[in-house]
Amino acid sequence: MNGLVAINVLIFALAAGLLARWQLKGASLSRVVLAGLVVGVAFGVLMQWGYSDQAVLTGTIDWVNLVGGGYVHLLKMIIMPLVLVTILSAVTRLHDASALGKISFGVLGMLMITTAISAVIGITMTQLFGLSADGLVQGARELERGQAIIDRSAQLADLTVPQLLLSFIPTNPFQDLAGARPTSIISVVIFAAFLGVAALGIKRENAELGDQLINGIEVVQKWIMRLVRMVIRLTPYGVMALMTKVVSTSNLNDILNLIGFVVASYIGLTLILVMHALFLAGAGVNPKRYFQKVWPVLTFAFTSRSSAATIPLNIEAQVDRIGVPPAIANFAASFGATIGQNGCAGLYPAMLAMMIAPTVGIDPLSLEFLGTLVLVVTLGSFGIAGVGGGATFAAIIVLSTLNLPIALAGLLISIEPLIDMGRTAINVNGAMTAGTVTSRLLKQHDASVFDSEDDGLSEHKAA
Repeated sequence: MNGLVAINVLIFALAAGLLARWQLKGASLSRVVLAGLVVGVAFGVLMQWGYSDQAVLTGTIDWVNLVGGGYVHLLKMIIMPLVLVTILSAVTRLHDASALGKISFGVLGMLMITTAISAVIGITMTQLFGLSADGLVQGARELERGQAIIDRSAQLADLTVPQLLLSFIPTNPFQDLAGARPTSIISVVIFAAFLGVAALGIKRENAELGDQLINGIEVVQKWIMRLVRMVIRLTPYGVMALMTKVVSTSNLNDILNLIGFVVASYIGLTLILVMHALFLAGAGVNPKRYFQKVWPVLTFAFTSRSSAATIPLNIEAQVDRIGVPPAIANFAASFGATIGQNGCAGLYPAMLAMMIAPTVGIDPLSLEFLGTLVLVVTLGSFGIAGVGGGATFAAIIVLSTLNLPIALAGLLISIEPLIDMGRTAINVNGAMTAGTVTSRLLKQHDASVFDSEDDGLSEHKAA
């Protein structure tokens, strides 16, 4: 190992050690994660400006990425088992299978409606800021990313909307649990729902055996949740490593050239939050108090950039702070991490499509294109994985369905981390909004919990 590389790695390790010490002293996880993000950005800036020798920079990033890449791998590891047990547990918490339809309809309906509105907001922002893919320069990294997107889209090429919906139905659940298909996530959701309904059927036929089965499912859920929380505790170090890599290898000029897209995205994300607040107010929930109670969860989602990793905190916030029943909270958190992500699957692909359409001679303001775009975005939002990269998958579905050149999505690689943090927070808030509104509509909301002054999340402590 080069001497300078060794020094850089040692500095990184010392910074991680200081974060770990602060975490062990009982600092809230959101604060430690935010500190990791700031340290990562600062270290990345120093790396980019301090070394003209690319060998030193590359060597350091290789070692730093052992932490960042390892963290991402662990997040991907927990997605399928987490979604499986969360949906399974949610279904078995119901008194009977008939309640499943009402809850699913309420949660999915909210997610679909908010995603469609998010697409409209994305369309509006693109037009207000005059954003277009014309004139954007493609560098080596952008071209490489564009080719990777083309390769990934091969599995989705030429699928009609009915065929896309058919692909959601599982044929080999073990294959889907391994994430073998682009639509594996939603297939696992459907498989878990069937398993849950079957468990309810067994309980109805044999109460004793059914109780044993449901108790076993609860044990497995607690087991998986423990695993998830173990991974979540590593978030500060993963975020620090990922931000170090992103900042040290990013071209400042590329970011400045695309700053308009960043600003338009965050204004759009803010408008989505306003839309969530209006739905909450319409359901009789005080938006100000709601956001005070869920703010730690949104902060964690923002810094971790993972909807899936936020599922445990999402569920706990809904149940213990907002007063949503556990069954609805489980459904909303799981569905919100895989279906109808307002930021990644609503706003982002709509903005991309509006930017790219003029480059191939399509009038983006024609009613036919706009109507098709909103429909495709809404349906294509099913099964978006709740870790980094979900927005790219959503873009692939939308752009390929609309016959738009998907390689141009690679142009935004320089600013992806900047907007992905905000998109993830919006995704998670959309899930909690869906759960809260659904519980109000079904008259199952516990107002006493929501009105209480206890704003602490037990699992949000790092100790």
